[in-house]
Amino acid sequence: MPDAVVIGAGPNGLVAANLLAAAGWSVEVLEAQPEPGGAVRSDRRVHPDYVTDLFSAFYPLAAASPVIGGLDLQEEGLRWSRAPRVLAHPLPDGRCAVLEDGARDTAAGLDAFAEGDGAAWLELYATWDRVRRDVLDALFTPFPPVRPGVRLAARLRAAEGLRLARTVLLPVRRLGEERFGGEAARILLAGTALHADLGPEAAGSGGFGWLMSMLGQTYGFPVPVGGAGALTTALVRRLERHGGVLRCGERVTEVVVRGGRAVGVRTARGEAVPASRAVLADVSAPALYGGLVDAHHLPGRLLDDLRRFQWDFATFKVDWALNGPVPWTAREASTAGTVHLAEGVDGLTRFTAQIAMGQVPDRPFLLFGQMSTADATRSPAGTEAAWAYTHVPHRVKGDAGEDGLTGRWDRGEREAMADRMENEVERWAPGFRSRIRARRLLAPPTIESMDANLSGGAINGGTASAHQQLVFRPTPGTGRPETPVRGLYLASASAHPGGGVHGAPGANAARAALRRRLRRR
Repeated sequence: MPDAVVIGAGPNGLVAANLLAAAGWSVEVLEAQPEPGGAVRSDRRVHPDYVTDLFSAFYPLAAASPVIGGLDLQEEGLRWSRAPRVLAHPLPDGRCAVLEDGARDTAAGLDAFAEGDGAAWLELYATWDRVRRDVLDALFTPFPPVRPGVRLAARLRAAEGLRLARTVLLPVRRLGEERFGGEAARILLAGTALHADLGPEAAGSGGFGWLMSMLGQTYGFPVPVGGAGALTTALVRRLERHGGVLRCGERVTEVVVRGGRAVGVRTARGEAVPASRAVLADVSAPALYGGLVDAHHLPGRLLDDLRRFQWDFATFKVDWALNGPVPWTAREASTAGTVHLAEGVDGLTRFTAQIAMGQVPDRPFLLFGQMSTADATRSPAGTEAAWAYTHVPHRVKGDAGEDGLTGRWDRGEREAMADRMENEVERWAPGFRSRIRARRLLAPPTIESMDANLSGGAINGGTASAHQQLVFRPTPGTGRPETPVRGLYLASASAHPGGGVHGAPGANAARAALRRRLRRR
């Protein structure tokens, strides 16, 4: 009988299993898909000569995470690579906003848009540099982050701390308007805020845009050499070296509860897998509390709150094998790993407003990845392995474009949406479509079928909006990995601190299980 069963071999499940196994526990990980990794996988199915990341691709949070760093995955063969430029955002007048590899280089470019914007950027960076370690420690520990919070308070005087808190809470549009005179800095912040589901007018989007931009300045947007799957491979190797067991193709259908305590799980094949100490669930909160655990084991208030759980935006993704580099009009974009495509902050506001109204956007904001630019091993020399994703409503009420998309996402709708995205790329890179050798379309239902945690194509385990963060994640009054069932821990991105490949939810759950075991001795 294993000490712990971990449901799901996504990054959080594998991190949790690694920490438990390293502490001497026997661990068994059960994964529904035929291969591990969850949203951290790659393949060659677009074209055999090209490595394509299925879901996540760039990992600034992994590079910054003390959880991932503490696993010493380089000992398991993991290597990182970075593009010459972190991020580019072409503008309609032909210029390009660029997040360079260093803050001073970024500042120099911003001054070309508006004198003084470079100094304002360096001021934001100086604040980040001062609080970075405490902010990251606070972000990647269970809520409330007492020790990092105390250190941060000691580092900042009262008035300075309040100013930082105000900055973090600002909508990113307001933050950009207060700090910068030019469009470039404003669009860099606003575009990175939309790596979550935070539009320019959302409270807290300023803080998220600042965090992601500063992570890019400090760590870049690195990628695993050879594909996202290399990160998963390293986690699996480490787990197996410590005696952990991974079983794929084993879908868990029930968490077995006796006397108010989780004692194991049952699989779709009817197998009972007992756990003597803990069950850790790297599954979404709705899946755990709405299916795996029988409702009579849960408080009515939790079930009521769960009905208000909000997913982040649905996602539509296209993967491409290109026979040459993307022909960007803005030459700076050709050396950036990540490229954002939207007509300024107003274009982002229009995009998120259409989603809020249930409309498929007619001019989708695209987050575009140039993987061979970031890692030359991804495709033959002179070519590019590329992808782009955009967001759509979970429940489509109408189409802001002319294709009459309804959200059925049948073959015709998938092709029409992909064409819409390619036409948007073509506006900024004329001739792009002529370089497509092969493509793959991942509509929201397809994404969910490949990873059940990505419900309807939601890639962050639930909205990043303030009303579902910290003590409100996944429901009010929680914010920690413990659940109402003893010995059962939520170890997915639905738990604090949320989405992103940083391993914190898995680590928090593992450490909570270890602490409880120590208290019982």
